[in-house]
Amino acid sequence: MIQAQRNKYLENTVQTASPAQLLIMLCDGAIRFCRAGIEALKNTNYQDANTNLVRVQDIISEFSITIDRNAPIAVELLRLYEYFNHRLIEANMKKSIEPAEEVLGFLMQLKETWMQAALQIKGSTASAASTGALHG
Repeated sequence: MIQAQRNKYLENTVQTASPAQLLIMLCDGAIRFCRAGIEALKNTNYQDANTNLVRVQDIISEFSITIDRNAPIAVELLRLYEYFNHRLIEANMKKSIEPAEEVLGFLMQLKETWMQAALQIKGSTASAASTGALHG
């Protein structure tokens, strides 16, 4: 019962989230799975490590698929996402923590960047709305 309510809440949250909020939620998931993958590698639980690192790759692939190819930063982001996936594959194949930790650090920085961008977008939208109300 509680799990069903939680699932309904999560579903509603995702359906009502802005694109920026969805991006941040995906970053949160990637960070969580990356941490779990690193912990599994430390414990030599390679099946769980594989599962979690592949989940991170899936999220990064989602970033790549949904990026606006016309955005000025698109090419650089696509290269970055490709590098993340390369390092995660390396961590998974070599059972090495270091590449996954590197990606984790980048994911945390990326999330912070997206959060700052979302705040700026929200601020400029609010400012435009208030200006429109004043002059409308």
